Amino acid sequence: MRVMLRARMDTQMSNKLIKSGELQKVMEKMLQDLKPEAAYFGPSDGGRSCTFVFDMQDSWRLPSIAEPLLEELGAKIEIQPVMNVEDMQKGLAALK
Repeated sequence: MRVMLRARMDTQMSNKLIKSGELQKVMEKMLQDLKPEAAYFGPSDGGRSCTFVFDMQDSWRLPSIAEPLLEELGAKIEIQPVMNVEDMQKGLAALK
C-alpha cells in the first residue's frame, strides 16, 4: 500500500544532529530503508519536516520505520494511505 509519512522534527534535537553531522545520516538511512518514490524536506509548523511517499507492503514494518524518527529526532509523525492519479482513477472506476 502506498503511504505518506510526514515527520515534524524537534528543533533542539535536530539542531544538535545537524551540528554533529548525524541528521544527514539519519535521512540517508531512511531513504535507503524506505526506497521512497518521493521525498521532500522543508519547513512545517515553524520547524523542520520531511515527507516520504513509499510502498509499505507489511504493517509489521511500522515500528522499524517510526522509531528512528521518534527516538533520534523527537519527531511527531503521521502515516496515512495515499493514492496517485492512476490509483484514484481505478478506484473511482470501480464505483460504477
